[in-house]
Amino acid sequence: MQTRFPEQVRASAEGAAVERIVRKCVHCGFCNVTCPTFQVRRDELDGPRGRIYQIKSAIESGAVPASLQTHLDRCLTCRACETTCPAGVEYGRVLDFGRELAERAVPRGAGERLVRRALRAVLPHPRRFAALLGIGRTVRPLLPSRLKAMIPPAQAAGPRPSARHARRMLLLAGCVQDALAPRINAAAQRVLDRLGITLETAPAAGCCGAISHHLTATDEARDFMRRNIDAWWPHIKAGAEAIVVTASGCAVQVKDYGRLLADDPVYADRAARVSALARDLAQVVAAEDVFSLAPAADAPRRIAFQSPCTLQHGQRLSGVVEGLLRRAGFELLPVADGHLCCGAAGTYALLQRELSHALRGRKLATLTAGPPDLIATANIGCLHHLQAAAPVPVRHWIELFDPAAA
Repeated sequence: MQTRFPEQVRASAEGAAVERIVRKCVHCGFCNVTCPTFQVRRDELDGPRGRIYQIKSAIESGAVPASLQTHLDRCLTCRACETTCPAGVEYGRVLDFGRELAERAVPRGAGERLVRRALRAVLPHPRRFAALLGIGRTVRPLLPSRLKAMIPPAQAAGPRPSARHARRMLLLAGCVQDALAPRINAAAQRVLDRLGITLETAPAAGCCGAISHHLTATDEARDFMRRNIDAWWPHIKAGAEAIVVTASGCAVQVKDYGRLLADDPVYADRAARVSALARDLAQVVAAEDVFSLAPAADAPRRIAFQSPCTLQHGQRLSGVVEGLLRRAGFELLPVADGHLCCGAAGTYALLQRELSHALRGRKLATLTAGPPDLIATANIGCLHHLQAAAPVPVRHWIELFDPAAA
């Protein structure tokens, strides 16, 4: 694709990088075939090729129409297009650049600004979110079924192992996961304890920054990243082997710290080190003696695995969890269109409800075709989104190996 980016855009490192990426696009349209929003809307402007063209046009003309923001807001950031693209177009970077451009140029309405600020004020802050969730659970019996489905019942995390191994890794606890499903991180600690690894947390660490990043609050996102780096750095200096992330959506964000903070003279080197140490939980477990792992006593054996976009497209770890489950003796049922997003996508399920629910309906139809006894996944957002409408339980895959399961 030919480009004529203005000199002031080319002068910035990211602007120059975006122009190089856009030039790779060969207009083939393979990206639209795997784009969830294009599949639903059948609108060229709601597919990756059309969005790239709209961003390019806005950069070159200096005119940013409100429609650009609308079409970019509809993007899930699933990055299925990147997996499909034969030219290696890094669509996610172009999308981020376009969203920032639109955010600066197109004022949002008061109601929309309020909702987005409220999400940023609550979701990335574990104590605030847990308190709000607690209120929701208290009044849950009085709520309509649609809202009731969004509030899961409380669950016990179970016992957490003591620090007893020479091998130590850091655990990103995250922001919403320990409130919604505390058993996931606890199960990860118990499973890795069985493998001879102590998984410890840094209390000062918190949200990975993905929520703010995807809501185009870039400075705020970078502050979350810096806080985590500061919290982890003493542990890294003391010999922590890796930073383990149980939510694939957070893992893909932490793995990108090096790029996102590359222009920060204070944090660039440490951010690159953190990214190099970041591991999705599946990577860590797969690298160990997995044959010593046994299925949890209460785990059903007929499983449909929903591979989150951030696992298969963002991290390119397709097949890793599936391999672990098969080796343990689980029966994995075939899932049609497994590359397509479930519609969760962080705050997308709250901001783009119609599209999100349409995608969830399609995903559940393929996941339950087997039919399975249980749906397994690797990301808390997908788990929560699917469980609200699924006819069978939805659990994180690590729970299927939890030695503390009843």
